[in-house]
Amino acid sequence: MSKTFRPWQPGQTSLLPPSPSDWLTADHQVYFLLDLVDVLDLSAIVIPAQAKDPRGEKGFDPRM
Repeated sequence: MSKTFRPWQPGQTSLLPPSPSDWLTADHQVYFLLDLVDVLDLSAIVIPAQAKDPRGEKGFDPRM
C-alpha cells in the first residue's frame, strides 16, 4: 500500500490564508456585495440547487 503526502514546505509562513478583513479597508466594495446578497431573492436558484448532485455530493450555498 503506497501513501501519498502533501508536499513538505518548511518555508511556509502560515498554515491558513490571511482573513480578507485583515487587508481590506472597511469601505471596500466587497462588504457592499455581502450585504446585497442577503437581500436578494435567490429562490430561483435555491430550489434547483437542492436537487441531488449526480455524484451524490452536496452543492455549495447559492450565496457563494
